Amino acid sequence: MTTENIFSGLKVVDLASFIAGPSAAVILSDFGADVIKVEPPSGDYWRHGNQIPPQPQAKDPYQWHLQNRNKRGLALDLKSPGAQPILEKLVKWADVLIVNTPHPGRKRLKLEYEDVAQWNPRLIYADVTGFGDKGSDAELPGFDITSYWARSGLLSMTRDAGAPPTWPVAGSGDNATAVGLYSAIVTALYRRERNGKGSYVTTSLLAEGIWSASVSIQGALSGAKFYGLHDRKNPANAALNVYQSADGTWFVLLVTPDKVEAVAKAIGRADLLTDARFSPANLVANMPQLTAILDEEFSAQPMAHWYEVFNGAHVTFGAVRDPQEVINDPQLRANDIVVPLEGAGGKLTSTISSPIQVHGVDKVTAKRAPEIGEHNEEILQELGFDAKQIDSFLESGVVIAHREAVSK
Repeated sequence: MTTENIFSGLKVVDLASFIAGPSAAVILSDFGADVIKVEPPSGDYWRHGNQIPPQPQAKDPYQWHLQNRNKRGLALDLKSPGAQPILEKLVKWADVLIVNTPHPGRKRLKLEYEDVAQWNPRLIYADVTGFGDKGSDAELPGFDITSYWARSGLLSMTRDAGAPPTWPVAGSGDNATAVGLYSAIVTALYRRERNGKGSYVTTSLLAEGIWSASVSIQGALSGAKFYGLHDRKNPANAALNVYQSADGTWFVLLVTPDKVEAVAKAIGRADLLTDARFSPANLVANMPQLTAILDEEFSAQPMAHWYEVFNGAHVTFGAVRDPQEVINDPQLRANDIVVPLEGAGGKLTSTISSPIQVHGVDKVTAKRAPEIGEHNEEILQELGFDAKQIDSFLESGVVIAHREAVSK
């Protein structure tokens, strides 16, 4: 393996908050980009995500380190007129600028593409919004629960029949969107390599949600007939269903037509293959009966037994795991999905790597996220400000002195 990093020398300014934009910057940083995290004097609110129910509560700000590892920190009051000279130099320094402030706020802060591109024509301006840049809802704020999950239709489909919509895992839509934004950024960087020009690239939580739900949304566009919400005891297909083993483990079973005979024999129920109720002509009408039979069979043996049976028949299945079980899965460390985290302290000794690997290239070692304004002086000096100017920024409150964030 080589220690070469693909984005070594790439300069990124992360002005975004919470998850989607910062996570896109993390992917760039994993491959060597120099990322400056700019946050307001009070700090990004996501620093306290570890104390916001229903997020898993912890003493350590684990979300902050996940979304902002490897970055340098600058605490800058963008609402102050005195921030403009610093913003201008940041933009001139940067290859990539990531923004997620809603457009009304962006206009007030003079952070729109037209405001900053004049300072750097090679800039990749990366924008993530809730609902897109056009249309009547373009200026609305959006979180993944509202834009990615609810508005896209995903939340109406990820539940069983008769159950109300549930609350999805925090950040799941944001992190999917982060990969989309990262893809937009590297596409623009490739374009810049070819023509030397910067770009304004964008995605939205809504667009990413629609893309995730696209099989069903495309079906709606095509006038397809929908089966309705999944009903475990009366599924559209008993071979694609969720079952429970004797030790209480739920598992997802996916038996393709070419595997039906092998699975029936493997579970000791070859008789089902000749049962008239389950012939092609009668199967749909008797799907609840078949499901009940499979329920009885699967509930008679522990999951370890079914692992052997399903693996022996080469059938696709997956035991449903909770987070405490997931972190003990040996596949995570074998494939560098979970990696060591340096310097965070407390119980934060490992973190989740970004989901992209390039064979032959090592990612950088994951290091803790910055404290509020931790690298102020270093960054301002690098931008060309002298000691007197830096002192004036601190005295006026444009830049806030470095301090440790206190979890609330």
